[in-house]
Parts: sequence; structure tokens; C-alpha cells
Amino acid sequence: MISNNNPYIHQVKLPAGDVNVYANSELFAGLDYKVFAMANNNLQIPGIRYMGYTPDVHVGVGTCIGTTAVWDGEEGYVSPSIVGSDIGCGMRVHLTNLHRDDLKEVKLRRKLVKTIEKYLPMESQQRGHFSDLRLENVVSKGLHGLQGKYVPDSYTPKKSTSLTHVEESRFKFDENVLNNVSDRAWHRGHRQLGTLGGGNHFAEIQTLEIAEENRAIAEAWGMYDGQIVVMIHSGSRSWGGGISQESNPAMIAAMHRLGLGTADPKLAFLPLSHPEARHYVNLMYSALNYATVNRHLIAYAVREAFRDVFGSQCELRTLYDLMHNYAWSEYRGEDTVFVHRKGATRALPAGHPGNPKPYMETGHPALIPGSMGTSSYIMVGLPGGEDNYYSICHGAGRARSRSATKRLVKVDEFASSMKVGTDDEIVVNQRSLESILDESPQAYKDVDQIIESVTGAGLAAVVAKCQPLAAIKGTN
Repeated sequence: MISNNNPYIHQVKLPAGDVNVYANSELFAGLDYKVFAMANNNLQIPGIRYMGYTPDVHVGVGTCIGTTAVWDGEEGYVSPSIVGSDIGCGMRVHLTNLHRDDLKEVKLRRKLVKTIEKYLPMESQQRGHFSDLRLENVVSKGLHGLQGKYVPDSYTPKKSTSLTHVEESRFKFDENVLNNVSDRAWHRGHRQLGTLGGGNHFAEIQTLEIAEENRAIAEAWGMYDGQIVVMIHSGSRSWGGGISQESNPAMIAAMHRLGLGTADPKLAFLPLSHPEARHYVNLMYSALNYATVNRHLIAYAVREAFRDVFGSQCELRTLYDLMHNYAWSEYRGEDTVFVHRKGATRALPAGHPGNPKPYMETGHPALIPGSMGTSSYIMVGLPGGEDNYYSICHGAGRARSRSATKRLVKVDEFASSMKVGTDDEIVVNQRSLESILDESPQAYKDVDQIIESVTGAGLAAVVAKCQPLAAIKGTN
């Protein structure tokens, strides 16, 4: 069923309730039936107030990636399944003072990528270059827990800092929960600070094409045509993953004692008032702190590489940092609501009180990555997004599983999409494309259709299109 006479908004009625799907007709028609089976399970959680799917929606564990689920703030529920295992995973963009012409030569792009690898560990077992930091400060104080040369204001130019240009610079919680974290988790978390991780995580060097209709916003944000930017996608690494692995069984055991459950025995949820729920929420906030700092440190490493190649005058200025795997309280008029976003990100419009001060007049940047070889987008929220709690998608969304991609996509197809061997090659740090075949553009939905759906539904507008020049991928 189409609601509001808008062909990009589909209200689907299921036995347990309704889910709104924001997608064009082609994307909507192509959705797997499992997407709606998962929605029906999620809608069985008591007291759910709203559920929406973004156009990149696809099947996940317990809950689809691309989900917004909302409860009342006072008597709501929390679900690790609707947060996801990579707690706090999100996007970050830095603006440079370089132009595309400065990276015109493929040879120079390769040099830059190799230099980034010196500062940014690629292998999962490699230690990050930030062993002088105290992890206790990172997880408890977020960006405010950094010391010395890593302090946000010490390496970002005036007008933009990593404290003012982030969704949240610190999440406060009951730090007593950290006493129960294992020594192994502390050790692994410390080693992985400032690392990308594998899968769909990346650091990508891109160049901007400003959308004419929003040029004034782009200029207010310090963006221009041909500008070189750095887009980073990473999360809380093993710190958040360990919290998810340990919390799910404990919560499911508590659910059984309370007689709670759905058709999916792995779907974990509890009332916010329950001790196990409070324990999870506190640990989740520690992972949100870790994730924000992790992207900050990755950006620090990339900046050092840029300066090695282009000199000390090269700038990397924070545009914005925001997340797409979390649950927290938000205001909805005079009400407090508890909002889960799994593979969904906020896009607040101009004037919304949730905007950080520098973006109050324009709305904050919302970041949608494509896939290697395809465009990414920098968006701004619109008032029409209120119906979906100002959620938009976090990326293009997988069209094929990793195993199916490896089976169906040829390396030559992947190489062609990366323009390998041409003067406009998208440089990748991996020595063999075959090793990252499951992350090829052919594994993902058409990002331009995703953006068409977001704009057509009135959720957000394009400020700039980001064309890839080089991609840095880690390994698991």
C-alpha cells in the first residue's frame, strides 16, 4: 500500500503491525520476503511505537539492516538485535584544502595509499599506533578522554573541531559496568584503537561535485567543486562486538524467565527497567564512545599520511561524524522516545534542536557511502523526514551475500568497475582484487536508486556527490 499518495512511501500491513518502507517501486518490488518476516517479528516486541525501513534495507541477524524502531522513553524496550553487533559503526568525512587536479596522476594516488598504510594498520592482528592512549579514558569519556597530540583541537584547523562537528562527543553512563569487562576484551580493544577492520569498512579518497540546488549549503559547510575529501567508515571493533556477543545470551535467558519472545528465538529484547537491559545500555554507550574515537584516530592517521605526501600545509578539517548502529533517547515534541537505528542514520533538517550548534541553520551533513567504484553522497535532512524519525539509509545496501558475490561476480567485472589500467583508475590498497571481491560494487544495490528514493520520499536532499579516487580496505 502507498501512503500519502507518495510512490516512494509504502505502508505495509503485517499481522503484528505496520512497517513503512521508503523506496522506489523497483527497489520495493525486489525486497526479499524475509525482510517482512523480520519486520513482523520485531513488531511483536511489546509497546513498539513505530517501525520504518530505508531503501537499502536487507536481511540481517534478528533485524534488517536499514531499520528504525521506536518505543516510548519511559516504558520502552531495548534490543541488541536492533542495534547490531558493530555498535556505533558510522561515517566520518574530512574536507581537505586540495583539488582533484592535485591527485590527477594515478601514480600519486598509489603513493598516497601506500603512505596511508604506514599509519593505518590493515591486518586485523596488527596493533594500532595509539598504544600511548588509555582505553579506560576512551570508553568512559569519548573524545574528551584523548590526551596530547590526539586532542581534537590540536590537529583540526579553526572553524571545525572534532568536538563541535560530531553527533555526540561523549556518552555518559554508569562506569561501574566496566568492572565486569574481561581482561581479554580490554587487551583487544586497546590493540584495535585506530584501525579500520574488515568487511565493508574503509577509508576512501573522493572528489566533490556540488549539487547546484544546494550550493549555498555546500559553501556554508566549506565545500567546493573538485575538492578532495576523505570518507571513513568504521565502528567499535572488538569492543562493541564483545558486548553484543555477551549481552544477547544473558538477555535471552532473562526473556525466558519473564515469558517474553517472538517467532525468532534469537531476537533479544528486554524492558529498559530490567537490570540486564540497563547493563547492556551502559556498555553500549561505552562502545559508542569507542567508535567515535576510533574514527577520529583513523582520521588522524590519514592526515599524517596526507602531510607526508603534500606537506604540512595540507589540512583535514572535520565535516561531520555520525553513527548508524545504536539506541538512545530523543525528543519528539514534548515526548521522550527511545530510538533504535540499525544501518540507518539521522538526517536532521535546519532548525531542529538536535543539530549541533554549527549546523543549526542548515541542518547537519548526512553521509551515505556507495561502494567501491560508485559514488557516495553528502545529504541534508528535510522536514518531511519527521515521519520516519529523521532516519535515512546508511549506504547502498547489499544486493548479494558475500558467498553469492564470490560465486557470481568475475574479477574482470570488478576490475572494469574500478577502471583498472586507465588514467582514471580508482586505486585500491589490496594487491589482489580477488581478496576483496565480496565488497565489489556488484555486491551492492544501485546507490543512485537509493538516493532517488531518499529524495523522492522527502527525507533528505543531495548537497554533494562524491566520486572515488582511491579506496583503503582493511582485513578481518
